[in-house]
Amino acid sequence: MKLTIERAALLRSLNHVQSVVERRNTIPILSNVQLQVADGKLGLTATDMDLAIVETVDAAIETDGSTTAPAHTLYDIVRKLPDGAQVELDAGGDAGQVLLRAGRSRFTLQSLPTSDFPQMTSGDLPHRFKLKAADLRALIDRTRFAISTEETRYYLNGIYLHMVAESDHGGEMLRAVATDGHRLARVEVPLPDGAAGIPGVIVPRKTVNELRKLIDETEEDVEVGLSDAKIHFAFDDVELTSKLIDGTFPDYDRVIPTGNDKSLDVDCQYFAAAVDRVATISTEKSRAVKLAVENGIVTLSASSPDSGTATEEIEVDYQQDAIEIGFNARYLLDITQQIEGETAQFSMADAASPTVIRDGDDKSALYVLMPMRV
Repeated sequence: MKLTIERAALLRSLNHVQSVVERRNTIPILSNVQLQVADGKLGLTATDMDLAIVETVDAAIETDGSTTAPAHTLYDIVRKLPDGAQVELDAGGDAGQVLLRAGRSRFTLQSLPTSDFPQMTSGDLPHRFKLKAADLRALIDRTRFAISTEETRYYLNGIYLHMVAESDHGGEMLRAVATDGHRLARVEVPLPDGAAGIPGVIVPRKTVNELRKLIDETEEDVEVGLSDAKIHFAFDDVELTSKLIDGTFPDYDRVIPTGNDKSLDVDCQYFAAAVDRVATISTEKSRAVKLAVENGIVTLSASSPDSGTATEEIEVDYQQDAIEIGFNARYLLDITQQIEGETAQFSMADAASPTVIRDGDDKSALYVLMPMRV
């Protein structure tokens, strides 16, 4: 295998694939990226056995072939080369080595046999559909902050993606839900053609994060293939295949209250800034902020034995009985960051019951936040 490739093109692809590779591996081959030259292109593959990424990139090919190289080391070398450098990769000499040349720089990297590199196949994917890149970004961005990091509740360590036959505001929808038990995010987009009848699946957190990085710049539709065990995404020159979380996502509808009768409308941007200011004084552990709502005024307050106290008043649209309720400021800010309209709508019942938060301009998103004692 021998080829020459422009540094920026190689760096971009390596940046995508190397982030799948774990820093610590008990299986040496999983620390490597597979480099495969065929049909005038260079293909880069990385996997952690649960997730695999393949990206192809144009290069000036001299001879076809394949090899593997340490993913993070190769990425770091290419990253440190000067802009505009032409990178030559040659695995045609000594067995077990890859030679990299760029200008006067020369590196010899140890490789492992490509026969040892695990091949992760997507298998039979009976459900296939195309999803707009903007819709996929919205589903991820507005839910992933609520994914649980608690490994014992593994079935919450991802986004639950499923079809809804009849949404609250009518029609079939593709819905994404994430929760960690303290907050819940539910977002939906119109159901794409071909997605009817898909099974409900839980896409792992790592897959979600890698996918989000990959679709950051694309405007192409993303082709999605789905089975009960795997999910496959394809767009531009990238393919991502992932195992799904084998578990049952809880019945999230049960935790979304329907009888909250106290409605509060706030200027979202102004409210978020006030929460952030007041939370400066709260203890790092609890991050608690209290909202006292009465006569069109919300008084935000926080206190800490070490730092002191803070209060701030803001005007709001509120006509019901007075209520005091506490929230984790970080959770509150995570939700307000997802609201794109000017107004955030809070539906509350009492100080101990979950609060529903909606975007005043977008009914496709709904958030639930558990209160805390303050």
